Amino acid sequence: MKVASIIGARPQFIKYAPVASELRKEHTAILIHTGQHYDPEMSDIFFQDLKITPPDYNLNIGSTNHGRQIGEMLSRIEKVLISECPDLVMVFGDTNSTLAGALAAVKLHIPVAHVEAGLRSYDRQMPEEINRVLTDQISTLLFCPTRTAVENLKKEGITRGVFLTGDVMVDALESNIIIAEEKSKILLTCGVESKNYYLMTIHRPQNTDHKDRLETFLNAIGEIKIPVVFPLHPRTKKMLIHFGLWKQLPENLKVIDPIGYLDMLMLLKNARRIITDSGGIQKEAYILEVPCITLRDTTEWKETLDGGWNVLTGLDPGKRCLNQPVPCSRPRKNIFGSGDASRRICEIISSYEFSWLK
Repeated sequence: MKVASIIGARPQFIKYAPVASELRKEHTAILIHTGQHYDPEMSDIFFQDLKITPPDYNLNIGSTNHGRQIGEMLSRIEKVLISECPDLVMVFGDTNSTLAGALAAVKLHIPVAHVEAGLRSYDRQMPEEINRVLTDQISTLLFCPTRTAVENLKKEGITRGVFLTGDVMVDALESNIIIAEEKSKILLTCGVESKNYYLMTIHRPQNTDHKDRLETFLNAIGEIKIPVVFPLHPRTKKMLIHFGLWKQLPENLKVIDPIGYLDMLMLLKNARRIITDSGGIQKEAYILEVPCITLRDTTEWKETLDGGWNVLTGLDPGKRCLNQPVPCSRPRKNIFGSGDASRRICEIISSYEFSWLK
């Protein structure tokens, strides 16, 4: 089969890498990069770290408002699909690239495979939630990372083509953590010691686009007694400068540029605690057994809340919330699979009967 994969953002690069490795053993793989993450520090470095073959098509869409971005993606992806005539289109996660790729494919009557299907935060204020729901509704193959995801789809009446495969990010993490330990010098670069710092990431508009919320949050960070390493997302930096907060950052905050996957794995693994609003990092923290504080009201990874490994602060976290112990219990459950999700996904694609669609 000819399989066209559509990616555009950091989490998708990570999910795609192990799947592509398996896919190319039996099928022709076409890679379409929408350019949703276009900064070299958010894109190129991940291709290098994960040894991903350069994309066959880079659409260079860039950043703009949701409607225009999805529209541009839809138009340009459609042209590529008409030219390539793939047998299957594969999309990953819940970004605008995911939804645009799925829409372009289904309009051309090409089956869609959704990797990381069935996730739900039940928060329609999150654009990712809309992308997830719509993509699942039009997908032919739905590869679910957890049993909860399978049940979520069942509640919505989606049962055909649903498979519990485990999570491909476990595959990526397990195949790269040893390499990261050998090659990464990020702890030395940041001047921190293992388990003696926090790691923080913030990028969601709910947290970055409100001056009072950002200011209160930075004040709370300043009360933490150890360093807080902060890989700074371009969007977050823009808003800190816009609100005049760039020169008010607390002294214990170690701001660094966006980093690649291997360096991020090392920072995740060695952190005492993680503070984030990212869905993927919540999950990686859980897999690596690092307590996580999530700066959101809801999460699509509800399993990580079991046993207290992950706690939700809401959107107005104060000092008390960031400094109190995360009540994690050990051992944490193995809810994301055993590192063979990519192989299982490709086996299903190879054996699935698509004739009923014709």
